[in-house]
Amino acid sequence: MSILFEGGQIFPMNPSLRVLIASDNLLSRAGLAALLDSQDEIDIVGQVTTSTLVNDLRIYRADIVLCDLGWQASDSLDSLSQLDDTEIPVLTLLTDENDAPAVLGALNKFAIYGLLLNENDADILLMALQTVAGGLIVIDPALSTYLSSGNTVTEPLAEELTQRENEVLQLLAQGLTNKGIAHQLGITDHTVKFHVNAIMTKLNAQSRTEAVVRATRAGLIIL
Repeated sequence: MSILFEGGQIFPMNPSLRVLIASDNLLSRAGLAALLDSQDEIDIVGQVTTSTLVNDLRIYRADIVLCDLGWQASDSLDSLSQLDDTEIPVLTLLTDENDAPAVLGALNKFAIYGLLLNENDADILLMALQTVAGGLIVIDPALSTYLSSGNTVTEPLAEELTQRENEVLQLLAQGLTNKGIAHQLGITDHTVKFHVNAIMTKLNAQSRTEAVVRATRAGLIIL
């Protein structure tokens, strides 16, 4: 950790956010690294392909992954699915807007907590990385129309949520990870996963984010 000397006193400085860049395109990896290089709050710890990402995480010990999905988003999503148990947050960059539904379907399912179009500048990327690293969800406003699949919850649920499922749902809406929810409620990660799956089933949602959107429209989220 860096140390700041001021007035004869020593103060610990906040460590930089350790970012691992992942992309199957060498130029993309280099471009993102160059774009973020001037940001003092970020430490680029490595550049890897999506196919080796899971193993490389153990080497680089990153706080967050910045992944450019490129033109073959579905291939990259297959690799990201292996991150399910790592709890490392991922901010993804999208090249083709038509891939948004597939990526949003995986949002938060594979530790993906953010989705931006890859045309944003360094300042926007920095803010998004810090937000996602803090456990919140970031979605590019240009992609917000893809959040709903068109099947909204407008009628009472066929099966009501239990009290515990409602508690988990409120914490989901705050953007907490499974670990965060488990800590808040004093239960295990495994139990949280069980409740999240039950919530998604009852809301007919394909991802945690869609579950929150549907629950909000059904009036289940306490604001």
